[in-house]
Amino acid sequence: MQKALAEFIGTFTLVFFGCGAAVIAGPVIAAANTVGVLGIAFSFGLAIVAMAYAIGPISGCHVNPAVSLGALIAGRMTVGDFVTYVIAQVLGAIVGAAVLYLIMSGKASGWSGGMGTNGWGAGYLGEYNTVSAFVFELVATFIFLVVILGVTHKLVPHHFAGLAIGLTLTMIHIVGINVTGVSVNPARSIGPAIFAGGAAISQLWLFIVAPLLGAAIAGFVYRAGILYGGET
Repeated sequence: MQKALAEFIGTFTLVFFGCGAAVIAGPVIAAANTVGVLGIAFSFGLAIVAMAYAIGPISGCHVNPAVSLGALIAGRMTVGDFVTYVIAQVLGAIVGAAVLYLIMSGKASGWSGGMGTNGWGAGYLGEYNTVSAFVFELVATFIFLVVILGVTHKLVPHHFAGLAIGLTLTMIHIVGINVTGVSVNPARSIGPAIFAGGAAISQLWLFIVAPLLGAAIAGFVYRAGILYGGET
């Protein structure tokens, strides 16, 4: 129960503050006062840093079904824990998005219903095509998992693991926000999409499949001993 609650709180925090930066302080709302790409990127990254140290000792701070899948394949968690984590993560993302939606619903003007959702194609940020979006999400999630599995390895000092993971997510957002808005996390995509509807729902499959595939490859790399000689 403690692990599930920790994952719920962690994913809630990531979605509420990460997507919140895009929705509340993003250029669509107030161009003159926007935090910009860097601000949004750091909001996601700092949310991970904060939660890594807050709930990391309890659950490992996965807050991401892709991270949990990578850990499962790498041999670092059981199937039972994996299922529990994913349920808690998705619920946390949905509630985080719900609170954000409630707050934005109280804005007098300037909000068109955007929820910081992920997407691609005509009309979405840089208007990249499906292949570009899929490749970015797969590669970015793979790199993210390589960092996570690496800095949490038993042979590596863990004191700065949370900072390294958070900064990696920040880096990924700086590069990828204009491509897909950056998911690398199915739960992060599911929560806001439920409230935004439309294209966010129809394109949701990519932000589930690509991150899970990228994470699975990273997990297999560690399980096969290609990195760290098989020691997880």
